[in-house]
Amino acid sequence: MIRTIKNCCSRWRLKGRAASLLLAVLLLAALTGCRAGEDRKNSALRVGVALYTQDDTFISTIVQDLERMVQEAESEKDLKINLFTADGRSNQTTQLEQVDRFLAKGCDVLCVNVVDRTAAAVIVDKAEEAGVPLIFFNRQPVAEDIQRWERIYYVGASAQEGGTIQGQIVLDAWTEDQEKLDRNGDGVLQYVMLEGEPGHQDTLLRTEYSVKALTDAGVEVEKLASDTANWNRGQAAAKTAQWLTEFAGQIEVVFANNDDMALGAIDAFHEAGLELPMVVGVDATAPALEAVKTGELSGTVLNDAQGIARAMLDLVLELTAGRDPADTMDIVEDHYIWLPYQRVTLENWEDVRKR
Repeated sequence: MIRTIKNCCSRWRLKGRAASLLLAVLLLAALTGCRAGEDRKNSALRVGVALYTQDDTFISTIVQDLERMVQEAESEKDLKINLFTADGRSNQTTQLEQVDRFLAKGCDVLCVNVVDRTAAAVIVDKAEEAGVPLIFFNRQPVAEDIQRWERIYYVGASAQEGGTIQGQIVLDAWTEDQEKLDRNGDGVLQYVMLEGEPGHQDTLLRTEYSVKALTDAGVEVEKLASDTANWNRGQAAAKTAQWLTEFAGQIEVVFANNDDMALGAIDAFHEAGLELPMVVGVDATAPALEAVKTGELSGTVLNDAQGIARAMLDLVLELTAGRDPADTMDIVEDHYIWLPYQRVTLENWEDVRKR
């Protein structure tokens, strides 16, 4: 018996066994292809999360929130999501190597808390070449790098807004009881400023706008000192200890660009056995909320770690499903998801903790 098998390109005439063997091979290939497609459909999503440093309390909080939300999403949506987290240890070269490893693993999306915001273009080029969507978070790259590719997003809060709210906390205290805050009675607010990483946009904008909130309201201020403490509690304690020997009794307010540095300043005052001035931070981390509760920290500004984690996960799910995130998420200028800051003082710290 002669069998005729057609395809779009040619006609073969095969006899008996040969025809049967060819049919079996074609059927096996078709089944294997279907199975491979099903395997891809059911395989876990792979998400690479690159951190500038895991020692940062706020960054660690974001990661913990993201891990919890991933577990919840796996249960609710019958998904499997593998998170690969890497600590860049504040070294951009190390982080670039970690990004390369994520791409080699076949990660579907990258979430990057970039070490050096001026080096983001290198990461963008790597992600674009691999066709892997890229989500920067908390440490904002320059606008030109965000615009390099349509599948880049940034999730974070406006540093300018955070600085303004921090300054308003101090302004309200000055307005309500100037005599208490103005220890030397000269009508001038003397302050020191603990700054984050040099050149970081949060450092620059929180520093500028915290003080601007006071001067715009007509408060006369005097900067006694300012210096970087790199977001670090220990460095902030050491720097504040130096200032206490130089400006003993003169410091009326300590501005800190984040809570870890604010807590470091408090440590230094305690170590020196001195009465605390007004100290304000940013982030509303768990240790900072406890310090607000005790009155050691006069106020902080909620940087929404949960909101950042939620927005990143929502982006991951939309992107990997092949949907346009702009259809369901509030995305500004095609790339940015902005989270609002919130004032935190003794009056509302417990509400913030329960979020």
